[in-house]
Amino acid sequence: MLRLRVAMPADEVLRSAGVRFGMIYAALFGISSVALAAFLWWSTAGVLERQMDDAINADAQGLSEHYADGGLPGLIDTIEQRLAGNVDDDALYLLVDPGFRRIAGNLDAWPTHLAMDEAWTDTRIARGKQQRMQVRLHQFEVAGGFHLLIGRDVRSTGEMRRLMADAMIWAAAIAFVLGSFGAWAVRGLFRATLADVSETARAIGAGDLTRRVRMTGQGDEFDLLAETINDMLDRIGRLMDGVRQVSNAIAHDLRTPITRARARLEDAARHAVGEADLRAAIERAQADLDGIVGVFQALLRIAEIEAGARRSAFAQVDAAPLMNDLVELYDAVAEEAGQGLEAEIPEHLSMFGDRDMIQQAVANLLDNALKFSPPGRAIRLEAHRDAHGISITVADHGPGIPEADRTRATERFFRGETARSTPGSGLGLALVQAVAVLHGGTLTLEDNEPGLRAVLRLPDGEPRRLTAP
Repeated sequence: MLRLRVAMPADEVLRSAGVRFGMIYAALFGISSVALAAFLWWSTAGVLERQMDDAINADAQGLSEHYADGGLPGLIDTIEQRLAGNVDDDALYLLVDPGFRRIAGNLDAWPTHLAMDEAWTDTRIARGKQQRMQVRLHQFEVAGGFHLLIGRDVRSTGEMRRLMADAMIWAAAIAFVLGSFGAWAVRGLFRATLADVSETARAIGAGDLTRRVRMTGQGDEFDLLAETINDMLDRIGRLMDGVRQVSNAIAHDLRTPITRARARLEDAARHAVGEADLRAAIERAQADLDGIVGVFQALLRIAEIEAGARRSAFAQVDAAPLMNDLVELYDAVAEEAGQGLEAEIPEHLSMFGDRDMIQQAVANLLDNALKFSPPGRAIRLEAHRDAHGISITVADHGPGIPEADRTRATERFFRGETARSTPGSGLGLALVQAVAVLHGGTLTLEDNEPGLRAVLRLPDGEPRRLTAP
């Protein structure tokens, strides 16, 4: 299919993040180039000017010392010697009397446009038959009313400035080209990275949950972003699989009690001979429907826990009393079923969490243990603190869970072969797993040889990061 590429309007171009990042890069590059050029100018032409001023001042200091030692003849002799030794012919000297008549030096006369109140002057003068030249002059007062003018020909410095100015112009042009190319490259990189993220999100939105953001392997910020997004997409994929599994499990597990309740009501409607038969049928159907309601309540409770809605109820609690309450409750149940309940709980077991959720999780583990443990065998509940936090263990001597099924045992509605003949909905361990994740802990299912050993590990402080199930 042919696609027409339409140019974006100017306002949309400016709203583009890639364009803005490119412009910021170009601006920073330009500012850096200007700062570098200013530094180079200051460190070359500026240094030459300062060196020239220092040389003139040193020259004047030397002449004043010769004048103090040898008087006017000594000063004149020194000026002539320095002119004779000036190989570059860039030194300027002029000594005049109080009437500004020339005494010594290589200038014909005192410049008429030179103001007497200005110590330093940059001007153009003619020397001999040469053309007017650019010079820098410094005038000094000599004892006795004499005037001394010392200067330097700055044509070489001016030529240096012109060369540097030309170099700066070319450097600015090159910097503009490089800055524009760099801005274009930054915009392209930014746009390509975001385009891959956008295409992946679009594919995910269209239903392709297998798409992932490509990683360059450089380990940079873009790779970290891609890794984070891919982890999120993996989590979404697992959640979607869980939703499908839950939907299938609900359709499968709830169909039987609903069908049974409907059949009982239909049978009572057709064959009941009295009020007692109708009431019995209604009560049996009501029991089936109560079981269905219980399943939905368990699902809603698990969803509430996984959403973190109960995290606001977290507080510092002592888990020892609540487990002692459970021992007191389930000891009577175990005794009635011909079983025993052994407990080993410390006097204090302080931790940070939701008291009701922790109690519900331990109660579910005890329910499972009582359900599957044979008569005459004891169930054991242990709790202790270790280096990793709080460990709560419930062990039974029932059929246990095969190792191949332990990784799926915490899934909603999962029931192994040994549990299909016992009543239940397959949500007990799923709720315990949700409580563990809510508190930043783990649920581990181990072989008790025989039986199952469920270990609920919870941190004793506020969890910093919740681990995904």
